Amino acid sequence: MKTVYLSLGSNVGDRERNLQAAIERLQAPDLRVLHTSPVYETEPVDYTAQRWFLNLVVEAETGLFPLQLLSRTARIERELGRVRTVAKGPRTIDIDILLYGKAVVDSRKLQIPHPRMAERRFVLAPLADLAPQMRHPVTHKTVREMLDAAPSATVRLIHS
Repeated sequence: MKTVYLSLGSNVGDRERNLQAAIERLQAPDLRVLHTSPVYETEPVDYTAQRWFLNLVVEAETGLFPLQLLSRTARIERELGRVRTVAKGPRTIDIDILLYGKAVVDSRKLQIPHPRMAERRFVLAPLADLAPQMRHPVTHKTVREMLDAAPSATVRLIHS
């Protein structure tokens, strides 16, 4: 079993319900959710003409290989109504694999650690709630160090 960290975000419909539904669907015999971060409301990045997001991070254990985990998260996104029409645009649910143990994966379909996690406060703030001293497997910076160095963006704690 590997420890994985997944970032979840939603800005369409009932955002809290979308996050909860995704967490419920993630839970399976081969993927066990261990901890969930507090929920944050965050401003959109890149494509800013859209509703603010609710974001959280899930810590889980899985026996799935990285590409199997990617297939699982993509299926859950589809089941919850995710339609990719505008790049970085509105979405019912977005599930990104941030870390998979200490593994580094660099393929056409998947990059782990997530290639932009160090730039994203909406990922780092909830990840720091779960694992502030965990080190990035490539840069060896802690999550707290990455959060302190991340570009400015509004990230508001909603509830823990």
